[in-house]
Amino acid sequence: MVKQIMRVFPRKTSATPDDELVRINCGPGLLGTGVDEIHISVSFSWDLPRAEALAKMWRSVAPVKIGGPATGQRSEEFVPGMYVRKGKVVTSRGCPNKCWFCSVWKREGGIRELPIHDGFDVLDDNILACSDKHIDAVFSMLRRQKEPVKFTGGLEAAILKEWHVRELGKIKLHSAYFAYDTPNDLEPLQKAGRMLVEGGLLKANGDVFRCFVLAGYPKDTFGDAETRVRQTTAAGFVPFVMLYRGEDGEVRSNSWKDFRSRWGPGANRIVTRSICWMDRAHLFE
Repeated sequence: MVKQIMRVFPRKTSATPDDELVRINCGPGLLGTGVDEIHISVSFSWDLPRAEALAKMWRSVAPVKIGGPATGQRSEEFVPGMYVRKGKVVTSRGCPNKCWFCSVWKREGGIRELPIHDGFDVLDDNILACSDKHIDAVFSMLRRQKEPVKFTGGLEAAILKEWHVRELGKIKLHSAYFAYDTPNDLEPLQKAGRMLVEGGLLKANGDVFRCFVLAGYPKDTFGDAETRVRQTTAAGFVPFVMLYRGEDGEVRSNSWKDFRSRWGPGANRIVTRSICWMDRAHLFE
């Protein structure tokens, strides 16, 4: 018999599943004992105290487990629709990079390729770091999807290849995110923009190709951050400003929030030291 697992989330995000066995930031209420386990899924480190409180509320119903990126636990196999909304898919975990602000490499290690399930929103930590065979198989899966494809997990500009661009041209693409986190990211981003132009994909005034721009980290300045945003636009991408948060989950100052609000579509994008932007799509896993 298949286990009935209630998934409880401290907060709702765009990735949170919405089936009948999901609860958001609440106790069991009048729910009886019709479930076998309770999984508390935590994306953000500052939600861990709330997760502990929720676990106490649910212990009278069934055994409780707390998991998710915020716990630092290594993720296991991906189960479609379990901890992220249906249509969102994870085909690999981990990343070979060791970015100072990212927890993926610490928690997941290097790339681990997983079985490929159907979906239209790819949440992988670094899909382009996978083997060519795996990437090709993912594109084959995406070509049969009816929904426009999203690469919410992101594409790393430094390892974008011409054949990747050709494959992107074969699917109905809704959005693909790149990143400008450190000064070393600029040249690869500019090169990626040129490749997309040459491949006929980067159109004027389009918003398909987007770029997260990290801002507000220690020693960052408003002038430097504005320069990065303008460089992102010049490279052909729509900038989405993300504000760095410290271990306490706080932004350095309200002035940085004001800066973010002035730069358009990135107004609600947050990056943290404990959870990388590529991590944000994953919940319990």
